[in-house]
Amino acid sequence: MLSKSIVIVGGGPAGMMAAIRAAQLGCNVTLVEKNPILGKKLLLSGKGRCNLTNACDLDSFLKRFSKNGQFLRDAFRKFFNKDLMDFFEERGLKLKVERQLRVFPAADKSGSVLKVLKDELNKNKVRLMLKSRAAEILTEDNKIKGLVLSDRTQIHADSLILATGGLSYAFTGSTGEGLEFARRSGHNIVKIRPGLVPLETRQKLPRLLQGLTLKNIRLRFSDAKKEIVSDVGELLFTSFGISGPLVLSLSGEIADWLNEGKKVFVEIDLKPALSKEQLDARILREFKLNPKKSIKNTLKSLLPQKLIGVSLEIAGIDPEKKVSQVAQEERKKLIDLFKSFRLDILKTSPIEEAMVTRGGISLKNIDPHTMESRLIRGLYFAGEMIDIDADTGGFNLQAAFSTGYLAGESAALN
Repeated sequence: MLSKSIVIVGGGPAGMMAAIRAAQLGCNVTLVEKNPILGKKLLLSGKGRCNLTNACDLDSFLKRFSKNGQFLRDAFRKFFNKDLMDFFEERGLKLKVERQLRVFPAADKSGSVLKVLKDELNKNKVRLMLKSRAAEILTEDNKIKGLVLSDRTQIHADSLILATGGLSYAFTGSTGEGLEFARRSGHNIVKIRPGLVPLETRQKLPRLLQGLTLKNIRLRFSDAKKEIVSDVGELLFTSFGISGPLVLSLSGEIADWLNEGKKVFVEIDLKPALSKEQLDARILREFKLNPKKSIKNTLKSLLPQKLIGVSLEIAGIDPEKKVSQVAQEERKKLIDLFKSFRLDILKTSPIEEAMVTRGGISLKNIDPHTMESRLIRGLYFAGEMIDIDADTGGFNLQAAFSTGYLAGESAALN
């Protein structure tokens, strides 16, 4: 009996893992990638260090996904974080677990992860077709028959796995053609939105603070009716607004509010560990120790240098004013500013600048036990093109590897 022919479109983590698993099970596997190299987006992940996965338990892991996370239970039961870590370590890649249980290669180089995957593709005799663009999927009687490339080459396939990514980081090749193939074949596409994306503000103030990272702060986003309060963490000012871990983690929900036409603002608590009363006592103590010092120099113990001038300007206080001359009302303005530094959110940055894509192929059209389409037999989906997204910390990459593994195994065995 001849082995099955499986074609995979997309050479990212989901596609490579799908190809490896299907080939391990004895299939003839062809991996089609339009870029001249594999794993272009993978090389950028974790700021070039590649945050492979997260070492937390399954329930904690699923909580880091948006409302559709439960869909991944079967994929994670088949191939989860320990399986992924074992996969790489058994092939000679040393890993390390950092704060918040994030897993990285010990070498801090995403290229070391890609090398293991490429070596495994080669070992399992996966046929690579680089610089090859998929143009059309071939079906007959709602069954996959093959793939047509842009040069009109036809490739026969008993099963086809689409792992073409979403629309984020479009310069890496994630331009949405796989979603279009799915749409043309009758699948529902949940509206595409940016996830893990910086936010743009109405005020031009962030430009003055560009590059400044605030640590140990808390954010409160509000649309005047509802609010979201962040954990304590980091924020980064950009030329157009705000970014950093806290902003990125909550950006999906903020994007939804903005899409509903709501006016959204954020209040930055610069000193979440202190109440207003405690902060007032702290400032008074500083004032009494240095009565002849200027307010701008006294605040150096409380704020980063870049933020001092901006804060005093907003509060309407002369930066050269001696602290002994600062009125109670002026001190109150400073305290209010420290506890609720407000910015109005205009919009998210474009999806091309987002770390992940929210939305994608509707989960109603996919069997979670196999990743197979419920509409076209022999068609499977994996990775970011599925309507699944999560927080930063290795969760999205694990989802890509897990859905790719399950799709590859299912395509080989079904």
